[in-house]
Amino acid sequence: MATAALNAAVSALTTKFKLTKAPEFRGETTLWLEASQLRDVARFCKDELGFTYLVDLSSVDNFGEEPRFEVVYELYQFERGDHLRLKLRVSEDHLEVPTVSDLWPTANWHEREVFDMMGILFADHPDLRRILMWDGYPFYPLRKDFPLAGRPSDMPDVAFTNKAPLEGGPFVTVPSCATTKDREPRARHQE
Repeated sequence: MATAALNAAVSALTTKFKLTKAPEFRGETTLWLEASQLRDVARFCKDELGFTYLVDLSSVDNFGEEPRFEVVYELYQFERGDHLRLKLRVSEDHLEVPTVSDLWPTANWHEREVFDMMGILFADHPDLRRILMWDGYPFYPLRKDFPLAGRPSDMPDVAFTNKAPLEGGPFVTVPSCATTKDREPRARHQE
């Protein structure tokens, strides 16, 4: 259920930026905007409405529809406990939206992950490079047209040729009757 303060914030956003409010679902408030509005709306949400925390930034592939992609921003206001979702659609012909990593530092890796998995570019991002797949990987694994079995690659199978030794590793404990604190590997080196 939306608080009075959240309703006032939504009213301010819909009035000032002409945003569209999605039907409320399970008490969640969602506003739709255009990619060209993102920077102004995000700055207003943070500076004027107090949404100082970007909880998550994700994307959705609506394969077969146009615009195909959605970018979703989950914002949080700590003092009131208000949650606001912003969504925008991105066409397959123009896969670029502005970065918000300068407004919310948490967006840095989220934007890199969306770029890596979906191929959506974030203009003016300070370090937009792959975060999970290796450089030069030509596909985007979370797109719905990506085959479930994956695609062949030239990546060598080095990581999977031998068993990895676990004994003596930094996070491997030695079986004993000692407490967890005393079995912790770093505790052994403090003697």
